[in-house]
Amino acid sequence: MMSFVCRFSNSKFLAFQILVIVLVFSGASAQRASLDKADAIVQKAVQILGGDKYKNVNSQIGRGNFSLLKSGVNISVQTFVDVIVFPDKERTEFKTAGVKTVQTNTGLTGWVFDGDQELIKVQNEKQVANFRRGLQTSLDNLLRGYWKGDAELTYIGRRPGTLGKRNDAVRLTYKDGFIVEFEFSADDGTPVKSIYKTVNAAGETTVEEDRYAQFVDTQGITAPYVIDRFTNGEHISRVNFLTVEYNKPIPESIFAKPTDPKSLKKELKL
Repeated sequence: MMSFVCRFSNSKFLAFQILVIVLVFSGASAQRASLDKADAIVQKAVQILGGDKYKNVNSQIGRGNFSLLKSGVNISVQTFVDVIVFPDKERTEFKTAGVKTVQTNTGLTGWVFDGDQELIKVQNEKQVANFRRGLQTSLDNLLRGYWKGDAELTYIGRRPGTLGKRNDAVRLTYKDGFIVEFEFSADDGTPVKSIYKTVNAAGETTVEEDRYAQFVDTQGITAPYVIDRFTNGEHISRVNFLTVEYNKPIPESIFAKPTDPKSLKKELKL
């Protein structure tokens, strides 16, 4: 009797092991299928934006206007010059009524120039964290693969778009738990938007959404010249590029914190 019970127990244990193995392989297969689908969507978008030319961009200089909106009406417009050396160096200069503000980041460090007070300050942890978050949510970060090793890519499915159209949605889940989703036109693969959530100190959740529009071909590289920011469904700002240049040599000196605030009053020469 004991022998029968042992054989029966062993058989149940073996069946359980087989079931676990099947479930593990089934889950791994589904995960691989999700990654392959998401990667195919990403690679299609890369080809639309210029293929290898897009992927091989190492620097970008953009000039244009930055607008703040309230209830759909412009309440403030600033000109800007944005200089990027990929993947994590950026200097942005804003100017309004002749007064300049400069924000510069390199990796985990940064500084700002307040033109009103003519002061240069080292960025605090929150400002640096905001810059890093901006990198995580950027379209270039997704399409050029800078996220690899720090996040997991998955396919979500199709969602309603505009005017009866559908969008394919993919998700980046970072090791710290942060999630950003990107949508692409199911018709032609063009990037449509990115969506992510932030939580403030009071525990309130905010939904941020960047919508891409007015795609322009420059030097064989296509990019959205208009990026609209929506917060909890409200249109709050617009970035409107007027010109973009790629792969120009960028001196390292422009990212170094200067000692003389007066030097920042001069126009940035590149």
